[in-house]
Amino acid sequence: MPRHNTVGVNVGGVQIGGMAPIVVQSMTNTDTADIDGTVAQVAALHLAGSELVRITVDRDEAAKAVPHIREKLAQMGLNIPLVGDFHYIGHKLLAENPACAEALAKYRINPGNVGFKEKKDRQFSQIVETAIEFDKPVRIGVNWGSLDQVLLTRLMDENSKLADPKPAAEIMRETIVQSALLSGQQAEEVGLARNRIILSAKVSQVQDLIAVYTKLAGRCDYAMHLGLTEAGMGSKGVVASSAAMAIVLQQGIGDTIRISLTPEPNGDRTKEVQVAQELLQVLGLRSFVPIVAACPGCGRTTSTVFQELAEKIQSDLRGNMPVWREKYPGVEDLKVAVMGCIVNGPGESKHADIGISLPGTGETPAAPVFIDGKKAKTLRGEHIARDFEQLVQDYVEQRFG
Repeated sequence: MPRHNTVGVNVGGVQIGGMAPIVVQSMTNTDTADIDGTVAQVAALHLAGSELVRITVDRDEAAKAVPHIREKLAQMGLNIPLVGDFHYIGHKLLAENPACAEALAKYRINPGNVGFKEKKDRQFSQIVETAIEFDKPVRIGVNWGSLDQVLLTRLMDENSKLADPKPAAEIMRETIVQSALLSGQQAEEVGLARNRIILSAKVSQVQDLIAVYTKLAGRCDYAMHLGLTEAGMGSKGVVASSAAMAIVLQQGIGDTIRISLTPEPNGDRTKEVQVAQELLQVLGLRSFVPIVAACPGCGRTTSTVFQELAEKIQSDLRGNMPVWREKYPGVEDLKVAVMGCIVNGPGESKHADIGISLPGTGETPAAPVFIDGKKAKTLRGEHIARDFEQLVQDYVEQRFG
């Protein structure tokens, strides 16, 4: 699908916008002042596939920790761009901590809480001036949970005077769009180049996201960060984010994305990275990890062997990717099939690069393996799963090595 034409922005060596691939990013939930804890989570997110990682910079201790976090990551050989998330006192923290300003690859400003009343423009400009001084890009991130109330009130008042007022929800969406556009224009007036600005307009409802980003894309060529804020936990968060973002991405809108999932208590933060990658991959926009096709199971497959094998293969492929990505260029496009019985199994396996069709229930324990569309061999006995895993490894080495 054609991409919305946006201005490219370089963020610490990662290109966002223009014709660059859509970038996956995430955010830590550690206390940034906890240097070791933050380094560990940034590293985990990066190894999972996050190409940028945002960290909270909310107080002086956090700002002072940023250069040390950057240094420790470099010692680990991880050149991951760090984005500083600023609210309320970002202007002060950046001014008083130049080492933090230098260590970050990008600053994120929320125009709804960068300052209030007469301080708003001045404090916004101070952050932009710091970005110019240190040659850093800025994401202007509007969020409807902290929307500019002065702008919202003005647009609501203007709407109420119309002969045929628009619904309040439509005015809310327009306020979000205008806040982003006006802030981008203000940053340019201060002196920040257009190719140093990224916009985002975060909302938490699917239809609002679709409407807001469609409007925004129609009225500017700034690079855009895409995400459904406060998406929620578990399957609800995954479904809501995927439903909203897939429609917008299909229109060619969005240059970098984050899936904002609420993790389970002590849960794995990298889950949101995996979901973002899978969303882009199933849409055909990028390839990250080999795809495993597997049937859902039915009365013909009461054995759990194919389920266990599919899970094991998918887990192994994802776990191997940090090494395979360097060792086997192109391996992310590999297609594997693990099918449960002989009805659709052989045909599906032929469509994959390498596939196995397990025998199902009460059938002869023989599992044909298809490689590049042709039957290569039949596995039998107790170690079908182990033998197929080895065949996948051998195929990867032969084809991509």
